[in-house]
Amino acid sequence: MVYAGFPLVYIISAALADKGTLTGSNALFAHASTANLEGLNATAFWTWMVNTLVIAVVTGVGTVLMGAAAAYAFSRFRFSGRRAGLTALLVIQMFPQMLAFVAIFLLLIGLGNVVPVLGLNSKLALICVYLGGALGVNTFLMYGFFNTVPRELDEAAKIDGATHGQVYWTIILRLVSPILAVVALLSFISTFGEFIIARSVLQSESNWTLAVGLYAWVADRLDANWGLFACGAVISAIPVLTLFLFLQKYIVGGLTAGSVKG
Repeated sequence: MVYAGFPLVYIISAALADKGTLTGSNALFAHASTANLEGLNATAFWTWMVNTLVIAVVTGVGTVLMGAAAAYAFSRFRFSGRRAGLTALLVIQMFPQMLAFVAIFLLLIGLGNVVPVLGLNSKLALICVYLGGALGVNTFLMYGFFNTVPRELDEAAKIDGATHGQVYWTIILRLVSPILAVVALLSFISTFGEFIIARSVLQSESNWTLAVGLYAWVADRLDANWGLFACGAVISAIPVLTLFLFLQKYIVGGLTAGSVKG
């Protein structure tokens, strides 16, 4: 608890200090003021916050919809290449997406020449990159959970005249809501704090996310403002903490149930 809690206490102390340095915060809460919070209003911090929330929310919702559809298909349908597809998902998820950021950068340059909205400095392009990177691991995670839902429910609904779409939207998704909440939370958190790909794709300051913008404040050693950085970091943690507390009742069940059968 001490090792986990001390950095949090220290960063909160630095956010309340008016010195603008981390060394000046060694005496915890010796000087408390709202100067850093007021200083954020003179920056593009709130624009970055909105950009990050939009990208994270859209990515989270899209990941849930795409991953759930793919997991349902792998769990319920039998088709050629099913086993090879599951194996490919298992292998792909072993490699972090940041390994391909050079290829992603070059790909977006080429796409931008044809479809500017999917080129560099586009939030939509960044969302598409995030969706593609998260599809493999989340599909495999949800696949195990979908297998825990009895097939008899599908068969009973089909006897009553339900189509695959009706079974999927009205029955299956309601039963697997814990894993949907877990995937949405994990996707939101990973997107909210992602830096490398966001820094490579987003060029203009008005399109930056919080991770990119906060880094820019401390990138220059001669002009680093750690006070603003600490205050921005504390505020940026609030949406993630709020979503985590809201979905915490689904987390344990969603992560453990999918590992029983699959």
